[in-house]
Amino acid sequence: MREHGRKSGSAVGPGLYSAAASVLAGLERREGALKTLVYGSRFQNPRLLCALVSETLRYSPVLDSILEAAGLLRAEKKLQPHLAKVLVYDLLFGKGLRGGGHGKVLVLKHRARLQAELARLKVQKKVSRNEDLLPPMAAGGAGQAPRVPRYVRVNTLKTCVSDVVDYFKRQGYSYLGKAASLEDVSSLSGKKFLLDPHLPELLIFAPQTDLHENQLYAAGHIILQDKASCLPAFLLNPLPGSHIIDACAAPGNKTSQLAAILKNKGQIFAFDLDAKRLATMSTMLVRAGATCYQLAHQDFLATDPADPKYSSVRYILLDPSCSGSGMVSRVPVEEENANLPERLQALSRFQRKMLAHALKFPALQRLVYSTCSVHQEENEDVVLDVLKQWGKEFRLAEVLPSWSQRGLATCAKAKCFLRASPKETLTNGFFVAVLERQPAGASGPSSSQEFSQTVSEVGADPCLPLKKKRRKKKPET
Repeated sequence: MREHGRKSGSAVGPGLYSAAASVLAGLERREGALKTLVYGSRFQNPRLLCALVSETLRYSPVLDSILEAAGLLRAEKKLQPHLAKVLVYDLLFGKGLRGGGHGKVLVLKHRARLQAELARLKVQKKVSRNEDLLPPMAAGGAGQAPRVPRYVRVNTLKTCVSDVVDYFKRQGYSYLGKAASLEDVSSLSGKKFLLDPHLPELLIFAPQTDLHENQLYAAGHIILQDKASCLPAFLLNPLPGSHIIDACAAPGNKTSQLAAILKNKGQIFAFDLDAKRLATMSTMLVRAGATCYQLAHQDFLATDPADPKYSSVRYILLDPSCSGSGMVSRVPVEEENANLPERLQALSRFQRKMLAHALKFPALQRLVYSTCSVHQEENEDVVLDVLKQWGKEFRLAEVLPSWSQRGLATCAKAKCFLRASPKETLTNGFFVAVLERQPAGASGPSSSQEFSQTVSEVGADPCLPLKKKRRKKKPET
């Protein structure tokens, strides 16, 4: 990681290191996912902060060894451990300290010893490069899940897929058409990109493609959103003019996607308990050009389904708090520790409450339940348990039959669930279930045929189809 310090105008110094230390502490206390904490920090350059924290986490075992061997924290008792780790990372593996205030002064007093311990560790491990000190999963070696591509959702509130494709072609990228297989996606490199085979408004770039400073991103024409995260809104598939509840809405990517599907015609009631995340979400939705929403700093569980305000809500997207165990960028934690079963039990209780509450809305016709967790306790178990109570009124829908990874084989109705993972789908780990209200006299899962047809219409490009995109247009005469 070399990003912080590249530009003379970049925000480096005590503010960056203090913010990074706070994010590390928040991750350790399980206060949220990496990006949630980064964007909630209000640091002026979240991309810079995220990069520094990510690289510090990647080198965390190495830094722990060096800090212990050098005795830095024993010698400098006023130096906060998380701040020490960030500063030592930048000193030894980054571009060097360019700020840091009093913390920098304390660390630099021990520079020679820290560098000596790094050299000693290399000799001990019989390696010459810093990267070779990393464990395989952190270094990208054997056993690591495939790298997740850079997914780019075209925001159809402001543009269309064909115009974005043309833009990137003018920027020197090579468009390869629609991906025909997972191998097409996994082999992406350099300045090449594809159209996703499942989501018609999703483009796929090579994993290391950085578009945070691209003018289309800054203008809200494209949204950097993992493919798995795009599935819930895509599968909810509300009709324009509909009323929708987004029960746990921040940071807002799914809400903006719903607004695009609605074409800003309808109403989205977006709830979140975190005021900072809601403020960030508001900014994001304005940039995306969304207008058909109402933000509520409110607990969704405290809403009254009988309130006339929600009498026309036919769709609900429920993506509740979860363990985050499917996130590729998630901070590594000791999930094997004794606290995990208790934590999953508490989370699943909350998730059951949220799902059961959502099903109480009288006009509800379709609900999508999703998590970024890999644990059965938060996924299949939650849905199936709630359906024991609500099975006469709602049923699972069989959706997206072309999706390869379904629910766990040990679970009933596994074919009705969608799972995603870095290995199987080249995305973050994710789970999705679609529930629909039972028609009178019906029983069992609904057929996916009618649903698939309506879903296919959502992504119709308002500009032009891309099937023949690689052919050059003849000059007009």
